[in-house]
Amino acid sequence: MKTQALFRKIHHWGSVIIVLPLAVVIGTGVLLMLKKEINWIQPPTQRGVERTAIPQKSFQDLFNAAKAVPEAEISSWADLERVDVKAGKGVVKFVSESQWEVQVDTHTAEILQTAYRRSDIIEAIHDGSWFADWAKLGLFLPAGIVLFILWLTGLYLFIITEHKRHKKRKKKARKNKSH
Repeated sequence: MKTQALFRKIHHWGSVIIVLPLAVVIGTGVLLMLKKEINWIQPPTQRGVERTAIPQKSFQDLFNAAKAVPEAEISSWADLERVDVKAGKGVVKFVSESQWEVQVDTHTAEILQTAYRRSDIIEAIHDGSWFADWAKLGLFLPAGIVLFILWLTGLYLFIITEHKRHKKRKKKARKNKSH
C-alpha cells in the first residue's frame, strides 16, 4: 500500500476513533480559556480592604470566617481542596471539597464573596479524570496520541499535495513558454 493511501486510511479511521474524547477536550478547553471572563465558571477575585503582603488576621481567624459559610460545608482543614492566598489583593480563597469558594479579606476576616467554582470540575472533565480513574490514561491519552498522529499524517499529505501541485504548475508554465 502506498504511503499516501495508508495515511489517508489512518486519517479516516483515526478521526472516527477520537471524535468523542476530542469533542470533550475542545469544549472544556474553550470553557477553561474563558474562566477568567465568565463568572459562572470561576468566581472573580475580590479585593480586600488592605492589599498588603502580610495578612493582619491569622490563618485560623480567616479559616473560621470561611467555616461559618454553610454552603461551603467546611468543618475542618481536611474539608478544603485548596487555600489560595492573593496577598496583593488582600484576599484568601478557601475552596472546599464541595467546590464552593469563600473569599475572605486578610485584614478584616470579612467574607467578600461566596460562590460555586466550576473550573476545577471542567478541568477534571477536560483531562478525563472526572469520568473514571482509567479514562485519563486509558481513553484521553490515547486520543491525544491519535490526534498527534493525525496531525503528522495530515501535514505529510498536505506537503505532498502542495508539492505535486507546484510541480504541475511549473510543468504547465514551461509548456506555455515553449508555445
